[in-house]
Amino acid sequence: MPSLFSAPQRLDYARDGFVVIRQLFDAEEIGYLRDAIETDPQLRESLYDRHDASGKATRMATWNHPGDSVYGLAARTHRVVDTMEDMLGGEVYHYHSKLTAKEPLEGGAWEWHQDYGYWYNNGCLFPDMGSCMIAVDRATRENGCLQVVKRSHLMGRIDHMKVGDQTGADPERVAATLQRLELVYCELEPGSAIFFHGNVLHRSDQNKSDHPRWAFICCYNTRHNDPYKDSKHPRYSPLEIWDDSRIAEIGMKHADWQNDKTNE
Repeated sequence: MPSLFSAPQRLDYARDGFVVIRQLFDAEEIGYLRDAIETDPQLRESLYDRHDASGKATRMATWNHPGDSVYGLAARTHRVVDTMEDMLGGEVYHYHSKLTAKEPLEGGAWEWHQDYGYWYNNGCLFPDMGSCMIAVDRATRENGCLQVVKRSHLMGRIDHMKVGDQTGADPERVAATLQRLELVYCELEPGSAIFFHGNVLHRSDQNKSDHPRWAFICCYNTRHNDPYKDSKHPRYSPLEIWDDSRIAEIGMKHADWQNDKTNE
């Protein structure tokens, strides 16, 4: 299956370091994905808090292997993987996925950082890595949508340090960057997504709204960038890619199983 990037979007990515794909997953599919997340007790039990500099927490869960759940399949669909391979210029494998949850009026901020800022320490020699962030809920400025800095992937890796419970980019370098490059607020409807390079500088604000802001993020490394040492995230292994139609197929089965369980 071909990449979802159009020719103009490839140019946008090369210039800016990110591309937004509207309705990557349709309303039915994102409904199945949300339902699978909400009803998975193992995922719920694995949530932990990450505090920002002011002490407010974002809840998150991280896993290395995509698995066969609806959200696991989403990370292995052609529409995501083929587009990521187009973006990064070669075969990719699943590096890890994560769920981030900003609860209404309580969800914390994510400090400025580059993903490769800390993936670098996992033995990845090149920044040929990227992420696909899928909006599970509507993402707005009020509830802490993703903010990215255009062209920041061209600056190379910035030094990172601890900020609260998080790993943040050098504040002096960030301040200088924001004086020179454009900041973009990525407001997304449920099912829309942003594909972005591992060196894109990004952050998000606290959730100051009455609405939750949950996001599902699939992260990938290129095969040629196989880490030279073991870390908490995996080395290369071939990624089994699934047909896009499997999201609805598995989602309907999961929904039927949940209904049967409720009616027992």
